[in-house]
Amino acid sequence: MRYHAVMMLALSALTQTATAQQVAGPTPVLTLEEAYQLARRNNPEYQAALNNRMSARAGVRSAYGDLLPNADVNFRSSFQKGGEQVFGGLSLGRTSDIVQSSYGLSLGYQINASTFTNQGYQRANLRAVEADIAGSGELLRAAVTQQYLSVLQAMARAELQDTLVVQAQKQVDLATTRASVGSATQLDVRRAQVTLGQAQVNALREHNNVEIEKLRLFQQMGVRQPADVQLTSTFTVTEPPFTLDSILTLARDRNPVLNALRSREDAARWNVRRQQGEYSPTLSVSTGWGGYTRQKTNIEPEIESQKLGSTFQLQNCYSQDSVRVGAGLQSQADLCRSRFVFSPTDAASLRSQNDQYPFNFTRNPWGISAMVSLPLFDGFSREQRLQEATATRADARYGVRARELALTADVTAAYRNLVTAAQAVRLQELNAQRAREELSFAEERYRVGASTFLEVTDARTSFERAESERINSIYDYHKAYAQLESAVGRPLR
Repeated sequence: MRYHAVMMLALSALTQTATAQQVAGPTPVLTLEEAYQLARRNNPEYQAALNNRMSARAGVRSAYGDLLPNADVNFRSSFQKGGEQVFGGLSLGRTSDIVQSSYGLSLGYQINASTFTNQGYQRANLRAVEADIAGSGELLRAAVTQQYLSVLQAMARAELQDTLVVQAQKQVDLATTRASVGSATQLDVRRAQVTLGQAQVNALREHNNVEIEKLRLFQQMGVRQPADVQLTSTFTVTEPPFTLDSILTLARDRNPVLNALRSREDAARWNVRRQQGEYSPTLSVSTGWGGYTRQKTNIEPEIESQKLGSTFQLQNCYSQDSVRVGAGLQSQADLCRSRFVFSPTDAASLRSQNDQYPFNFTRNPWGISAMVSLPLFDGFSREQRLQEATATRADARYGVRARELALTADVTAAYRNLVTAAQAVRLQELNAQRAREELSFAEERYRVGASTFLEVTDARTSFERAESERINSIYDYHKAYAQLESAVGRPLR
């Protein structure tokens, strides 16, 4: 009956656990590659580096756009208040309010040697920006990998502390059992209980450290951390499958930071050529089209003025015609009327001619001009820009050389650290195995009364230290591998 009761309790517990898992949903998991891809999409520093690509591409488009003519279009409108006009002390009469408008379309083309060298400079600058982005991506990969390994290391240390808590609890039970039969003292029990309490505190701290390292990982990724996320990528400890010479050759060819500096050096060379092109002649060609309108807001005074003028001229013509008739010549009265009578049609024509504003344009004559200019002196500004570009080119060349030297040192040091870490893992695993056997022997001796609890405590301390060093050596190896990948500038496994 007791056996059946225990089985029913176990089945009930399993059912409750399964139901809780169904309610909570699946546990989120995260691999190293997924962490890196999330970081590429969300890390703010990397996204800022990607933005530089847009400005570099715009520079290339602008350089090619220099081969095309410049075009401008304008429309202008103005108003002039009418009034009495005085010139040289003489009144020219009153004028009406005037509205005016005009348009213009101009084309200009300018070219010299810098127009062509600027294209090479902008293309080199784009290649440098792309290399910078690649370098930023590899630095991000290295940072995410290091932090991912830090989380796994913290998890391994927390699991070790959980194991030590279980081990300490067994030692408490053993000491309590032996004390109950008189083969151990209460001092052994208290020592075992203190050891258990210390193990529980250490386990609490290590589990808290796991959560802190996870927070730092998701900070690198640029996303919010989900609850109870599990890291599932695993790593094995193996001897490096490459030699130092091969890895140095790969780093010199593929390291993105070094390639970015080389691209910067190329861009600096093109910039020197661009500044030298400022000494070349410049060809400028320009042309344009335009038109204007001019309209009086009140044309009636002018119409009345023309009517009066026509009447006066008609009367004058009639007077001259009467003289002609008196002299016995043929009358030309009809000619006078045809020439000087101001008809409603003439008034309508004046109104139509005045009705120009704003879009009834009169076109200006078309023209084109060309000019070749040779710069002579501009206060040494060109010389200053050329010297600055030359100095920047030299600095870029020295930067490449310095990075090549640093790359050789970094890769060599990282490779040696990796080889050393692999050897340390083997030794620490052997030490941990021996410490585990030592603890087992000490517990067995204490169980049969052949030793004191102090010997068990010493063996346990030695086991904890050996296991901690084993875990640290394993993740030191993986971090050394990641550091070598970062120095080379690409994944190696």
